[in-house]
Amino acid sequence: MDTANTETEILMSDIGMKFNSGPDEVTALTSVSLDIKKGEFVSLVGPSGCGKTTLLRIIADLLNPTSGTINIGGESTKQARLDGKYGMVFQSPVLYEWRNVVKNIELPLEIMGVPKNERLERAEEMLEMVGLKDFGNSYPGQLSGGMQQRVGIARALVIQPEILLMDEPFSALDEFTRERLHEDLLNIWRRTNKTIVFVTHNISESVFLSDKICVLSPHPGRLSAVVDVDFERPRLMDIKSTPEYTSKVFEVRSSFEGV
Repeated sequence: MDTANTETEILMSDIGMKFNSGPDEVTALTSVSLDIKKGEFVSLVGPSGCGKTTLLRIIADLLNPTSGTINIGGESTKQARLDGKYGMVFQSPVLYEWRNVVKNIELPLEIMGVPKNERLERAEEMLEMVGLKDFGNSYPGQLSGGMQQRVGIARALVIQPEILLMDEPFSALDEFTRERLHEDLLNIWRRTNKTIVFVTHNISESVFLSDKICVLSPHPGRLSAVVDVDFERPRLMDIKSTPEYTSKVFEVRSSFEGV
């Protein structure tokens, strides 16, 4: 990340989220305030039930908080969504089995009414970026889990969003595939300079990827700590064997409250 860039991309102030009402009321988030800079790679880390996915969905305008304020580059989350500022990658790539890889990537552009030739050109550009340029005519059932998730990332990026939101995208993958995708994702991030908000319950994953780690603790969901990760970039896997890396993982783990 360009540390000289201090422009705020996402600003949250006292975000709270409750579901249901009366005796069934559940407080998912309480008093979360966070400032994410343009071009940062930020991870939301915490155990199940801490509200990290809820917070991501609030950023994406999929949920409206019950209290507090959030703006994206000075505008509402709704306007940011309508302006196409978000790309989203889910835990499952959610690909249509009857559409080949190129057609799956083109889908958001079809919905937006982008001309066919431009759709194809942009889809092929994204395929090359995620390392699948020879698989455009393949179908999802012919791809490994890691390759399918690459297609999901390509589809999210094809609309040229400013912010990439990722909800535990690698949690279902084996360790070898996950590590390869970590390196691929960092290469894509460096080439595109997107702001990335990445949800994970894997502390080591967050330390390897992030500029900043936001630690959420449950009951109710709250921001326990914000941990800066200042390791040099580009990062290679051998950093994980260093004492500094181990120390940072411990720092994040010890930041949880009430777990």
